[in-house]
Amino acid sequence: MVFSDLFMIVPNPFLSGVLWFVTITVLLYFARVPAHRAILAITRVLHFALRLGANAAIRTENRLELRNREVLLAAGREATERRVEREFDRIDAAVRKDLAEFPALHRTLSEKTTQMEEDHQSSTEVPPTPPGWVKAVDAVAAIPAKGDPMVGEILEGIHGSLVNAHKTAIDEYRKSTQERHAHLKKMLPEWRKLDQTLGAVDKKIHSLLQRTQAVDRHMDNYEEITRGTDRAVRMLSSSSMIQFFIAGLVLAVAVGGAVINFHLIARPMAEMVGGTAFVGSFKISEIAALVIILVEISMGLFLMESLRVTQLFPVIGSLPDKIRMWMGRFAFFFLFALASVEAGLAYMREILMQDELATSALLRGDGNASFESLFLWITTSAQMGMGFILPFALVFVAIPLENFIHSLRTVLGFCLAAFLRGLAMALRLIGNVFRYGGHMLVNVYDLLIFAPLWIEAQLTNGSRGNASKLATMKETS
Repeated sequence: MVFSDLFMIVPNPFLSGVLWFVTITVLLYFARVPAHRAILAITRVLHFALRLGANAAIRTENRLELRNREVLLAAGREATERRVEREFDRIDAAVRKDLAEFPALHRTLSEKTTQMEEDHQSSTEVPPTPPGWVKAVDAVAAIPAKGDPMVGEILEGIHGSLVNAHKTAIDEYRKSTQERHAHLKKMLPEWRKLDQTLGAVDKKIHSLLQRTQAVDRHMDNYEEITRGTDRAVRMLSSSSMIQFFIAGLVLAVAVGGAVINFHLIARPMAEMVGGTAFVGSFKISEIAALVIILVEISMGLFLMESLRVTQLFPVIGSLPDKIRMWMGRFAFFFLFALASVEAGLAYMREILMQDELATSALLRGDGNASFESLFLWITTSAQMGMGFILPFALVFVAIPLENFIHSLRTVLGFCLAAFLRGLAMALRLIGNVFRYGGHMLVNVYDLLIFAPLWIEAQLTNGSRGNASKLATMKETS
């Protein structure tokens, strides 16, 4: 009530309100020009500041896109080089394994072919020509017998001798031909073996040709990546996105396996390290089980690095082959030992469950209850098998983990570039809102002092009308 009395100019509240309104309107009217300038200046400053922020975001996005492009092309070039190197290694192994005996095979084929050709030519030999004395016999046979019985007998004897000689020669020729054909028949399996060998060689050569075509495709992609074409960038971007989601899915499955492994050994670990000890809000037994699983995953990573399946640690890959193989053996040994420990913990878990069931039965008064089952070994074996196999299954987590890490860099770059692009658009939109909002505030300001502005306009129009009338009167006079 005292506060309202301070603003009472006259005893009548309505008149006081009118007087305050008129006073404020007059003050706003006289402050119209600097107020307009202040409003426009503030909104212009905000507009330019937001515009500068948008331009900075756009420049940052452009630099980030260039960086993403360089990283993507470098990763694609490295991956393509690894693919081409592996293809050449496979081609070299195939040549060494499959075509190492090709010269000896070629020599054997040539010898067999020459021998078969000679046998075939010998088997198709023509019959020998008749001896020379046959012509003499023909001449004697041409002598007319003239009924002489001696001549007839001689000619019949000569004819019989010739028939017998011809028959003997034909029999010998047939016998020799049968022997040669039998030899060729024996060579038929050799022909089949040679045909199978040549077919296998043809398949191996065809496989090598397919590998060379794959190398050609990889080399074409490598050339495009080296040139930095837009097609190569799009292809690598799509491949990175696909690898990111696939690797994420596989890692999610691996996390599920790790959770199952954790629950499999957490309970017996409580009996070993104590289930009542805590570190903060976590049990010592749970921490111990988690440490075992993490150590198994670490041993799996070192094993994969030693085998050069992955390249997460370049130091391991650059070690000498002897040291690297020894490191792989030690990693496998520790992994095998931890898997055996997990199998023992799984067996201990089953024993603890049976003890708890027996204790519960005794507390209920069911002392005659027997919890032994003929099929108890099935669950025990299953738990021990899971405890032994899951650590080795977690070894292969290194492969999707490497793909996930490499693709994550590209995906984060794309997401950050998209965020910067959206931020620039938002800043530009807000800047334009401030820019046109200043004009709107100027109009609102003029709306509040519309009465003085209307009076000013009327006076200005009246003075202009009087000036125009005086001008016309001067012109007419």
